[in-house]
Amino acid sequence: MKIAVVGATGRIGAQLTQKLLRAGHQVRALSRGGPSLDALAQAGAEPFLGSFDTGAGELGKFFQGADAAFLMVKTDWASDIHGHYPAVARRFVDALRDSPVRLAVSLTAIGSEVKGGTGHFAGFHQLDQKLNELENVDLVHLRAGWFMENLLAWTGAIAKHGRIGYSLDPDLRMPWVATHDIADLAAHELNHPTGDKRIVREVGSEDLSMPEVAAMISREIGRAVEYRFIDRNRKDVEAKFLQRFGTRALWLYENQTLAALNDGRVRFHGKRRPLSTAMESFLRNTWKPHYLASLANPHEPESFNTWCAQAA
Repeated sequence: MKIAVVGATGRIGAQLTQKLLRAGHQVRALSRGGPSLDALAQAGAEPFLGSFDTGAGELGKFFQGADAAFLMVKTDWASDIHGHYPAVARRFVDALRDSPVRLAVSLTAIGSEVKGGTGHFAGFHQLDQKLNELENVDLVHLRAGWFMENLLAWTGAIAKHGRIGYSLDPDLRMPWVATHDIADLAAHELNHPTGDKRIVREVGSEDLSMPEVAAMISREIGRAVEYRFIDRNRKDVEAKFLQRFGTRALWLYENQTLAALNDGRVRFHGKRRPLSTAMESFLRNTWKPHYLASLANPHEPESFNTWCAQAA
């Protein structure tokens, strides 16, 4: 089978491309170019220059000759946080509609079934709805939970202050997932098509609260790590964010994201397949080396996460 992989040089796409090549598939790998794409070409993938995120390249040709596809969108935090997902979804549909692709696996997110007012998750709802217009394509929507890799954003805060400061309710138990487990699931769906028209898979490993994650980090590094809830209704917190770290649009976007999680509008509903990566092994093998690098570099620029972790 010939499979077209979007985002082939990213964390998920690169692992998926290698898995598909090892399974004997032909793979067309989409990327903006560079050494990572060169490495995939050396491994046997067909390189294709372009980006559905920016609209660059001859995207109308990307799916031509392919039997199946893997789709994902890279979040545009810098410019068009609201319009990016609908724009990319339109490009996907335009390119897929006249292609021979009959199976597509799309990386979406927890909460993508909820319409409006959910911040980051609203874009995934728009992505799912647009892709569902493809009547001749069997779709598998992989609704992923919170990436374990998101914890890398707090290595500096823990190195400097021994604390995670964030605005998830301390009692909220989030479904966490490692990106290479997503690559495994995507490979499974592409290797074993069911012929079903629409499938939704909820993808998450362990359900853990932020204080539980902080306690696991503490055990891993042998140092007390505290979780502090940051109330985003505080005017001093908002003022500091706007003064030093981001725009009002991004502030409101993140507020909606966190509120949708904290009030339960965004959550998983059904059973999930067991996944191979536990949080403890992720912290030991992936997170800890980044933490040690932050510990060795006390002059890293201060981020909003680091500022939130300071002593009261």
